[in-house]
Amino acid sequence: MDKADLSNLDALKVLIVDDQYLVHNLLKEAFDELGIRQIKYAENAYYALRLCEQHRFHIVICAFNVKSDKDGFHLLEEMKFKGYVSKRTVLIFLSAETDESLVNSIVELQPDDFWVKPLDRGRVKLRLPQVLNIKRTLFDVYEAIDVKNYSKAIYLVERHLLNPKLVRFHLQLQRMKGEALLKLQEYEEAERFYVALMQKHQMSWVHLGYVNALLKQDKMAQIEALLSEMTDRVDTRFATYDLLAQYYIERQDFDRAYDEIKKAVAIAPRNIERNKKVWDLARLTHDFEGQYLATQAMAKHAKNSLHDSPVLALNVIRAGLDLAQTLNNERSKKILQQTDRQIQALEKDYKDAALFKEQLTIAKARLLLANDERKKAEHLIDLHVSVRPIVSLDDNLDKAKVFHELGRREEAALIMDAVKKQISSDNLSGLVVKKYVEQECDEQERVHFTPKQLQNMAVEFFKKKKFSAALSALEQAMELTPNNHKIPISVLKVLVVMCDDSGLSASQKELALHMVRVLEKHPLTDEELQTVAGYKDRLSAVLAEAILSIH
Repeated sequence: MDKADLSNLDALKVLIVDDQYLVHNLLKEAFDELGIRQIKYAENAYYALRLCEQHRFHIVICAFNVKSDKDGFHLLEEMKFKGYVSKRTVLIFLSAETDESLVNSIVELQPDDFWVKPLDRGRVKLRLPQVLNIKRTLFDVYEAIDVKNYSKAIYLVERHLLNPKLVRFHLQLQRMKGEALLKLQEYEEAERFYVALMQKHQMSWVHLGYVNALLKQDKMAQIEALLSEMTDRVDTRFATYDLLAQYYIERQDFDRAYDEIKKAVAIAPRNIERNKKVWDLARLTHDFEGQYLATQAMAKHAKNSLHDSPVLALNVIRAGLDLAQTLNNERSKKILQQTDRQIQALEKDYKDAALFKEQLTIAKARLLLANDERKKAEHLIDLHVSVRPIVSLDDNLDKAKVFHELGRREEAALIMDAVKKQISSDNLSGLVVKKYVEQECDEQERVHFTPKQLQNMAVEFFKKKKFSAALSALEQAMELTPNNHKIPISVLKVLVVMCDDSGLSASQKELALHMVRVLEKHPLTDEELQTVAGYKDRLSAVLAEAILSIH
């Protein structure tokens, strides 16, 4: 696209994506009066993408509620990915809704304008020339950003800022300069830049840029009060949570990163990459419920988008199996039944499901194992699954899991060795994924059973009065599922019996105190609270000794 195109209204090519003919007619009338004639209409995303393959559009106007196949967020995401829309394209969103989650999702795509339905023809005629004027005037800066030449973008911005005729564009220019400085990792200069801006302007993007620059320099103490204020503001809290999540990831404080990214996703749930980050952090922090929810969210929001894939359905199945293996109740049965239906649906609904034959076989085998049908699972694996690693990291992790769950530790170790090599040679794998793989390797090497198996073993050991063995099994189960509050209650039960029987060692007394403190952080039912209170009462002397030894 050339700058001259934006000055010739008769030559402008416009794409309108909306499923309402009234919107098409109103915009056509307004554009006709402006002198814009080359207009294409699409009622759905599929046709919009086909038009983009055939034409290069200067202006794209897209409704957020394109319901027939994709919503506007996913459509614009795909257009950007495929290069149909760039910084030089005039991008305008239409929507009748203005709720916070929708607005945050739209802001992420950085449109040039957002028009609220019902549209007013006079307002359209007023707004479009203004948007075109900005795009035309700052075209060279947008072009530099499109090709990721951020140094050139800064140079051009500084030249424009010296031009008194461009005073009304100064804020847009300043914003682009700040973003370019951050892209170049010039964090100290970016900090000085935003500090100077804050003397005159209090817009949300100024504060966010300033916070980003300081977080990248690990100057958290300087902005704690500002962060508190920004997470209270509707216009900044989403982006602030996002910045904080990345800050904590870089410092390997994964629990806090997980807390922050979940807040960001709750506010703007449609971004698939952010949901993927939630999933990765949930895996690393042993939050099996969180993994399950994150994979479900990805599958839901990716439906009919460029991200849509059988892999997402497969990930829901895997997360369901992982979660069911941590539970020992009716919910485990329900999840396994649902997982069985999901496997059947995946085989039926996806034409290319045959490409995932081995992965689906592994899922079926893991389902059989979870239902205590070990011989059938072994037969399935022996017939259809090789020990040879494959390309996908998650496929290899799941393959290692099934061998591990079968007790075939050598085969599991071989695959995990391949996974470790895969991670070390893959520059695209983030820190969170690498840490998760390291953790998974370590746990498979040390712990040879699933959490569910360990809990069942503890019950059997307890019945046979093998209390030390029961305690050891529970401690391993708790390591794998630290968010399962039922395990600490069971640990206290075993410790109470051991205390009455032969007393507790110093480490066991400390363990009792640790369990009590862990349970204080969990919401418990009235019955569980009563049970824990009884255990605490019987262990009161032991707990007092443990507190004294710590201090």
